Amino acid sequence: MGQKCNPIGFRVGVTEGWRSRWYAPKPAFGTFLVEDAKIRRFVEAELNGKPPFAGVSRVEIERTRDEVKVILHTARPGVVIGAKGAEVDKLRERLEDMIERRVNVAIVEIKNPDIDARLVGQSIAEQLKKRSSFRRVMKQKCEAAMQAGARGVKIICSGRLGGAELARTETQMLGSIPLQTLQANVDFAVSEAVTTAGVIGIKVWIYRGMYGEEPVATAARPEGRFRRRARR
Repeated sequence: MGQKCNPIGFRVGVTEGWRSRWYAPKPAFGTFLVEDAKIRRFVEAELNGKPPFAGVSRVEIERTRDEVKVILHTARPGVVIGAKGAEVDKLRERLEDMIERRVNVAIVEIKNPDIDARLVGQSIAEQLKKRSSFRRVMKQKCEAAMQAGARGVKIICSGRLGGAELARTETQMLGSIPLQTLQANVDFAVSEAVTTAGVIGIKVWIYRGMYGEEPVATAARPEGRFRRRARR
């Protein structure tokens, strides 16, 4: 009772694809696995760990006999590519030096960052580092996700919220999150905000609808006073 399963891992192999796609003989499997972990750590540190933040949400890795293909899903492809592709060439060269294999870097743009759990979590973390009100930030992100076409969103922040002496957990939720429905497209991510009071953990669930359905953005509803004026 009460044991939670990662929504992404729960769906991998059924409705979600693998983030690393390759086959290796037994002697090489461990080496490739360590290389994948190095690539992911390096991309996180270089593109998400220091400004200008590239907003990389997901790193997918494919291997052939000759090369390693790294697919970066990012909300800001211009930052990753750079002027005339200079930055992406530099990134490719550094990856090749690190794993000593030929690397091909592909960039995929995230069209709707408001319904990407990883990017939403990173955005909340950045605002908490600037001492923004955690309740206001959580509420804003929930409403933005719903307006961007999400069917449901849930955000949990845990830690010394607002610099309080005792750590606590705050939850904000809109819509529904059908975690046990394998056909439901639920995105999940964990982020951390390193503040002066301590580390605040941020978990984000976003339900985008069933697989195959495209999220449809909704217009923001007017405030009550505007609706009353219209009736007159």
